[in-house]
Amino acid sequence: MLEPVRRFTPPENVLTYEPSARWIRGVVAGRTVVDTRDAVLVWEPGMPVPFYAVPRRDVRGATLSPAVAPPRGSNRAGSSFHDLHVDGVTVPNAAWSYPGEVLADLVCFGWQEWHGRGMDEWYEESEQVFVHPRDPFSRVDALPSTRHVVVSAGDTVLADSTRPVLVFETGLPTRYYLPAADVRMAALTPTDSRTRCPYKGVASYFAHEGSEVAWSYPEPLPGMTAIAGLIAFYDDRVRVEES
Repeated sequence: MLEPVRRFTPPENVLTYEPSARWIRGVVAGRTVVDTRDAVLVWEPGMPVPFYAVPRRDVRGATLSPAVAPPRGSNRAGSSFHDLHVDGVTVPNAAWSYPGEVLADLVCFGWQEWHGRGMDEWYEESEQVFVHPRDPFSRVDALPSTRHVVVSAGDTVLADSTRPVLVFETGLPTRYYLPAADVRMAALTPTDSRTRCPYKGVASYFAHEGSEVAWSYPEPLPGMTAIAGLIAFYDDRVRVEES
């Protein structure tokens, strides 16, 4: 297979950053403590996705103090960590700042669902964002197709469809989302697993013979309504063939 030559490859040893025009808000313990229209997306060396960096003046209703016990061995480009204090609650190492003049007035915050510390919720405009900020250099497109897709596990056909929706996401394999009517749902068992995606929303999962093999977005984010309720399969756990 032809190996891609990336048009944009972040340097391995320096910070890269880009201003964002989006209205960004961060919530901790039910209080909005970040409220800015001057956020900057920052990519740290070796990190595939960005963080939000916000002006210190836009941290409101909360205070930051030097971290009492900063994490060891973290890849933070020489940054200094801060504890966050809001309404009597302290979130250790919730934020960090970078050395140098260019980003000196900005502070970055972690994400609870990624780092286990930082903001409980983030919003871009009025839409909640999960896991990490959306990368302006990545695309996620959901396109209806008439490809013939057959999914099987051993001798059992789990799905057979000629009306998939194909999801193309930068840097990831193509995924085939199939109507539930074209899936043998009786062979799948819903599980308690849930994951979140900054582009698609909250996913639920299905198992076949004890192994999770498929997922679905019952209520995807507004830009991905084409995959609402459709079923996608892991191509490394079952056989997915298309023609």
